Amino acid sequence: MYDILDVIKNIDNLYENNTSLAILKDFERVLDEMDMYVFENWNQGELAEGPFVDRHWITASFMWPKDKMPNPIAAKRLTELGCKVSYRKSHLIEPRKIRTPDDMRPGTKKGKLDRNPIWVVEIQMPKKIAFDIYRGYMDKMKNESSTSAPKSGTPVSGGPAPMTGVTPAAGGAPQATGMAGSAPLGGAGGMSAPGGVPTL
Repeated sequence: MYDILDVIKNIDNLYENNTSLAILKDFERVLDEMDMYVFENWNQGELAEGPFVDRHWITASFMWPKDKMPNPIAAKRLTELGCKVSYRKSHLIEPRKIRTPDDMRPGTKKGKLDRNPIWVVEIQMPKKIAFDIYRGYMDKMKNESSTSAPKSGTPVSGGPAPMTGVTPAAGGAPQATGMAGSAPLGGAGGMSAPGGVPTL
């Protein structure tokens, strides 16, 4: 059985502890990489407790309303990685929304506490899996960053093409006559820059 106050405190502690939050992000990255969220109801889960870290495992539990059980077929993707996944029924204690005086606890203005049925899925993930996925993710980001940046000395795509047809003018100074088939630089129609404006 879970108390909504304990769930909220656990989330508050995560935001106060950067290490635990980073571990949860690594945990969630594995679920995303395995396409768990394409299966029914998996994207509607909420963290119930965790993550807990021991020598070899990271453990976290997630909860869903009773009528929105996450598709068990998706769990097979995790077990094939070496994870342990268990389903169980439980209850979540949370205050009732106050709509009438009967919804309040006697002598208070607080809502009565209800035991709402939920599904709890506990996932035990090998630490190596989470860190390997993280390492692969970072390598991918570095590769994308290096391939998108232009190399030194390489013309930027869409930049100006080199001028041709340069002939010496009187006095030895070069005079650009422009690309073949285009107006000379400074000629009729204004300045012509074959290739267009450089892309930054």
